[in-house]
Amino acid sequence: MSVVSGNLRAGLPGLGQSDSEWFDGLVQTPNARIERILSHGQVTPQGQWCDQAEDEFVVLIEGAAQLQIEGESQPRQLAAGDWLLLPAHCRHRVVWTDPNQPSLWLALHLRT
Repeated sequence: MSVVSGNLRAGLPGLGQSDSEWFDGLVQTPNARIERILSHGQVTPQGQWCDQAEDEFVVLIEGAAQLQIEGESQPRQLAAGDWLLLPAHCRHRVVWTDPNQPSLWLALHLRT
């Protein structure tokens, strides 16, 4: 296996270039997938929840966001450096990302 490297901030689309979140797969193995995600004010549509079959470790690299976890009364406020480990089938949704600055996420999906 050869060493692969990169920069999390390189090659990102600029503000206003897309109306939807931007996803970029960085690494994929049989048991894990790493992606970076760029949000500019996007949220999960009202009434929809993310419900994934694998565990997800997610860290907000820069920006600000609010993540609602099903069963919790208030969204979690996230700032740069904050991370969560969401177990498989932990229903969650993004209820706010800062529309004035990019929110850059790094997500590690773990298959067990």
